[in-house]
Amino acid sequence: MSKKDYYEVLGVNKDATADEIKKAYRKMALKYHPDKNPGDKQAEENFKEAAEAYEVLSDSDKKARYDQFGHAGMSGGGGFGGGGGFGGGMSMEDIFSQFGDIFGGHFGGGGFGGFSNAGGRQQARGSNLRVRIKLNLAEMVNGTQKTIKVKKLKAAPGATSKTCTTCNGTGAQVKVMNTMFGQMQTQTTCSTCQGLGKIADKVPAGANEHGLIKEDEEVTINIPAGAREGIQLNVRGKGNDAPFGGTPGDLLVVVEEEEDKTIKREGDNLHQELYISFPEAALGTSKEIPTVTGKVKIKIDPGTQSGKILRLAGKGLPSIDSYGKGDMFVHINVWTPQKLNPEQKEFFEKQLRSGEMAPEPSGREKTFFDKVKDMFS
Repeated sequence: MSKKDYYEVLGVNKDATADEIKKAYRKMALKYHPDKNPGDKQAEENFKEAAEAYEVLSDSDKKARYDQFGHAGMSGGGGFGGGGGFGGGMSMEDIFSQFGDIFGGHFGGGGFGGFSNAGGRQQARGSNLRVRIKLNLAEMVNGTQKTIKVKKLKAAPGATSKTCTTCNGTGAQVKVMNTMFGQMQTQTTCSTCQGLGKIADKVPAGANEHGLIKEDEEVTINIPAGAREGIQLNVRGKGNDAPFGGTPGDLLVVVEEEEDKTIKREGDNLHQELYISFPEAALGTSKEIPTVTGKVKIKIDPGTQSGKILRLAGKGLPSIDSYGKGDMFVHINVWTPQKLNPEQKEFFEKQLRSGEMAPEPSGREKTFFDKVKDMFS
């Protein structure tokens, strides 16, 4: 079967820039990523095909050779000289190790998330885990500490490993191929150890082929003050363990806001409704209300009208973009009684007949739009 044109695979033109090629590959890789298409062999092939195309088109020398000779210039239709080429036998680990930055750490399964460099040598790295944690407004404003239980892959007690005899611990296999351009050397990931340089020696019952077992672990997470919905915190080293003593992955904690029954958030500002009675509105009173930093007492002036908005400066959320804080807006609602006893009914009927409590707007009352404008001034 003839190989597809690499530009066609990524859906770009031949004059596409390096940035356009990278964006096109990332789009394809995320679409066909194995984590999003479990068990879908066609998606896996599309994923590998896109990676192979990107491996060529992202390298200026290989791209120039491909533009001139097509697939015939790619060492037998897939293998590349100088090391690092995937060819038709590329594995998922090849892709993740070489292009891991493309995915931004969002994927990785089975406890193996590619490789990292430690002390000048390549080490296996465990995959990241992602959890969501709900915070109320007070916790988001003031910061907090949460301890959660995470199910992760850990090195099983008693598991041991030994050096891979296929690659002698290098993690790579070198092949020499005769092509129309002469002899070329191709380096691929070791098919026995998948680039780890080690293989399992003793695997305890219940562990996978890398000597890892899934267990619960308690992790304490420090939430900084000013956290927001959608913010992602990175707890290093608390993801899945890596095979054979490599570097553990990270725990990615995504913050979700727990809806408050009383206080509503709008950006950095907070709003809440406060209901008062007719007598309280007429005579004035004081009320204790909740805020994200504790309860405060506010004064209700005599003659307060329903719809009045009180502004408590600095009682909102800390601003992410500056050192300031939002405000708390208290919306006053005068509660109209729904049931009156005979004495109350007689009192209001008397006031109605006398007209003493009839509305007397002065013209200085603020409209709804004036109040909205005041909120943000």
